[in-house]
Amino acid sequence: MANMRKRVGYTTFRTAIGQCGLVWTDAGLVAVQLPERSAAATAARIRRRFPGARRRLATRAVRRARAAIVRLLAGRGDELAAIQLDLSNCSPFNRRIYELAREIPLGETRSYGELAARAGNPRAARAVGQAMAHNPFPLLVPCHRVLASNGGAGGFSAPGGVDTKFRLLRIEGALAQAELPLG
Repeated sequence: MANMRKRVGYTTFRTAIGQCGLVWTDAGLVAVQLPERSAAATAARIRRRFPGARRRLATRAVRRARAAIVRLLAGRGDELAAIQLDLSNCSPFNRRIYELAREIPLGETRSYGELAARAGNPRAARAVGQAMAHNPFPLLVPCHRVLASNGGAGGFSAPGGVDTKFRLLRIEGALAQAELPLG
């Protein structure tokens, strides 16, 4: 219950793919919100996910994260791995999977099965998929870089679904236009 009493702040900001958001407590970043259909919808989604969250001035760490996300989505590099996350609301398994996903270099992908094997349980590909589906830190934990074993999308629960996943991979240089599925 202590987490429920934490002061939760959020900010929204413009990126090349739309209005994103960051959510934090005194313990660190607790979520990234990918763009909804409008800036107001992005802020509303944050407030639904985090009742009691208030728009606040960004801390130094939040400003650094915001700038790194803006650069990444503009196709200018990946400086996200060093950003401190508050993983206290994540299960130990999900924490481990998120740590492994953060090691996937810009422009590369891994399969759910590869992450499961690296976590020490090669039969846990579905559990890895579930961890990715519940990832509160998209971009900072690059779940979009995790694909099905056949190279297919697998899934993507963020607004825009699989189209957003492939758009992010294109921005990062992991997929060429010709590799995208049709329609």
